[in-house]
Amino acid sequence: MKLSNFIAGTIVGTIVYYLLGGLAYGVLFTDLYPQDDNMNHSFIVLGCLFFVMLLTYVFTKWANISTWMTGAKAGAVIGLFYALSMNFFMYSSKAVNYQNIATDVLINVVTAAITGAVIAMVLGMMNKKTE
Repeated sequence: MKLSNFIAGTIVGTIVYYLLGGLAYGVLFTDLYPQDDNMNHSFIVLGCLFFVMLLTYVFTKWANISTWMTGAKAGAVIGLFYALSMNFFMYSSKAVNYQNIATDVLINVVTAAITGAVIAMVLGMMNKKTE
């Protein structure tokens, strides 16, 4: 795994994942997680960063993913499992309408698929640059 590829994929992927999350949760589906004055965007950025680091690590170290299609597919699958896991943890301690789980999982799958596609495209471009 080349460190420069990992860093480039992580930086670009984090920006994309953060913007997609802002669009999904801050504009389109504001009722899922209503914003309050105590929201800390630094932790949101860190959450995006570490999820994208996981995707980029898997893509570069284990799966050798470097095309947008394989990145989108892998991102969707990883996003699905991540979303189901986190939603079950979060909703285990709240009395919440379970219709929100399906919507949140779908949002996570779509955003992870798009982010995975972008990360894979960056990795593919970085690989061509070094050839």
